[in-house]
Amino acid sequence: MVSAGLEILGLSMCVIGSLLVMVACGLPMWKVTAFIEANIVVAQTLWDGLWMSCVVQSTGQMQCKVHDSVLALSHDLQAARALTIISSVMGVLGLMVVIAGAQCTNCIRTEYIKARVVNAGGVIYILSGLFVLVPLCWMANNIISDFYNPQVPASKKREIGAALYIGWAATALLLIGGALLCCSCPSTGNSGYSVKYAQTKRAATQNGDYDKRNYV
Repeated sequence: MVSAGLEILGLSMCVIGSLLVMVACGLPMWKVTAFIEANIVVAQTLWDGLWMSCVVQSTGQMQCKVHDSVLALSHDLQAARALTIISSVMGVLGLMVVIAGAQCTNCIRTEYIKARVVNAGGVIYILSGLFVLVPLCWMANNIISDFYNPQVPASKKREIGAALYIGWAATALLLIGGALLCCSCPSTGNSGYSVKYAQTKRAATQNGDYDKRNYV
């Protein structure tokens, strides 16, 4: 029961983490306008995402434009695109693997193999979390470096957007959930108790026949 509870808890956290990765991948709020110096009061806010850039007016209207060229993007955006997609695909793959080896399914009969399959699914989810963690930290490092760089104009400085925080939360769920799935220890093949029977001594009677009490 404890192992089944760990599987359900770990799988739930990993599924939520994978969904958050997909949400962070689609949101345009990876980089947002920094309101500093003369930019305290502005009429519009700029959002830069993996797939599009958006301009939000002070009236509430928003206009978005999809990035025309992939090669024209910065290296951190290109890497973030590739790694977040890989992380999302690995999340779907890990879900299929864990369901195939879960205790509540009959896809695999042997308990030992089922536990190994669940452990493999946990490793996939951990790798998925690491894949999405790399672009998040890379992007945050570039934003912070540009923010404190005096050579960068104030109008081009950006702050960390909500998509990065969602991605970090997804990473934590994937790593913790994958670790819980890896803690599902495989059960040994001998589930029953080993019973040893002592051999009874069969003594022969005087007439050469065995005592009938030995057959009881």
